Amino acid sequence: MARKEHAPETPATTFLRQHNISFTEHLYDYVERGGTAESAKQLGVDEHAVVKTLVMQDQDAKPLIILMHGDRQVSLKTFARQIGAKKVEPCKPEVAQRHTGYQVGGTSPFGARKTLPVYVERSILALPAIYINGGHRGLLVRIPPSVLVELLHAQPVDSAAVE
Repeated sequence: MARKEHAPETPATTFLRQHNISFTEHLYDYVERGGTAESAKQLGVDEHAVVKTLVMQDQDAKPLIILMHGDRQVSLKTFARQIGAKKVEPCKPEVAQRHTGYQVGGTSPFGARKTLPVYVERSILALPAIYINGGHRGLLVRIPPSVLVELLHAQPVDSAAVE
């Protein structure tokens, strides 16, 4: 499959432009179930700087987003405890798509259909730059992590599973 020359305009990239956020677009060939390891490999970047957008729900089925390093997993128990929930679990793909308007594999925290609470793994904020989904499979945008707090009011948490 040939790589596209130009990145598609998405609700996420529109949102970033509307808020005058400087970002660069990075296209890669989307691979089903390839995840952040595949995108990092194709783009030649550290998977730790590739941030996953995970749509979760609490015990009351209220949706929320957690942003996690590509090479780490979320400890659901730790995360639930930190946000004061009884439990947190991933949303089914069709439910996540309904909440965000994005296809799984292309979910961005920017420009989602609904405004959801956003949480970010604290150590992401210490990185010089991050690569995060731009709202389309095969598109990452490079931004400073401070944008997550400034625009999304992302709340820092320590929820990475211990390796």
